[in-house]
Amino acid sequence: MPILNLIRYKNLLLIIVVQLLIRFALFEPFQIDVKLNLLGYSLLILATICIAAAGNIINDIYDIETDTVNKPDKLIIGKSISEKTAFNLYITLNLIGVGLGFYLSHSVGKSAFFSIFVIISAALYVYASFLKQTPVIGNIVISLLVAMSILIVGIFDLLPAITEDNKTTQITFFRILVDYAVFAFLINLVREMIKDIEDIDGDYNAQMNTLPIVIGRERANYIAIAVSLLPIIAVIYFIVTYLYKQQIAIGYFLTFILAPLIYATIKLYNATSKKHYHYISTTYKVIMLLGMLSLLLYPFILK
Repeated sequence: MPILNLIRYKNLLLIIVVQLLIRFALFEPFQIDVKLNLLGYSLLILATICIAAAGNIINDIYDIETDTVNKPDKLIIGKSISEKTAFNLYITLNLIGVGLGFYLSHSVGKSAFFSIFVIISAALYVYASFLKQTPVIGNIVISLLVAMSILIVGIFDLLPAITEDNKTTQITFFRILVDYAVFAFLINLVREMIKDIEDIDGDYNAQMNTLPIVIGRERANYIAIAVSLLPIIAVIYFIVTYLYKQQIAIGYFLTFILAPLIYATIKLYNATSKKHYHYISTTYKVIMLLGMLSLLLYPFILK
């Protein structure tokens, strides 16, 4: 169990669910041309979660000092698992993920795509060791990497299958993935800012320069509120532009995505304690899941 918590198995399960939904709820019902067979797609999912798990481990290794203050009851490295064991697991998972990326890039005939896995792996290390300590930039980088867990499906499964006959359809469905990637980016960006406010005490003791430490908790909270309006605006735009004739989809987006987003912003405006920020962070994680589950609606949206 400590290893599962170390790799953030719940977050990995979300990645698996999202990538399965893309393939079986979005692509297959519309008989979209794809490049990967079931084995290849399974390997893509495995490669993604291996690199993501490795990123979670290296993040925890560099966060030992801050987690001792912020989450002493959830501290794993140095308590349940040694730092050496954690680092060896980090190396192993990265090798598996990058190795699978090398195989997949050649199997789809795009050898240059191998660099994507290398860049993501390196970016996760740089984030944990350096960028996490910088105001906003670290939040943006990790949010971009979260968005890549969605886009990578299109890069490896849709783009290599493009022909002159199906180009329009392939690009249309890739744009759908881009929309969901933008949503994931915005939700994660808000959540990362909220977590920085939540963890300000431990980060301060570790001499980190997160946004709330640099400008103060109150100003950082105002910025987080402003950023929390972006996914609200994006969802409203998406509903008005693409769903205006789809009553079922409109009902789902209004009830399970837009309403919770507005609720989370209101709670953020009134937040004053670590407990409040933790609750709001969890709320955004649920919103992320509900947003991705909307992929199940596409057989109705695009019928």
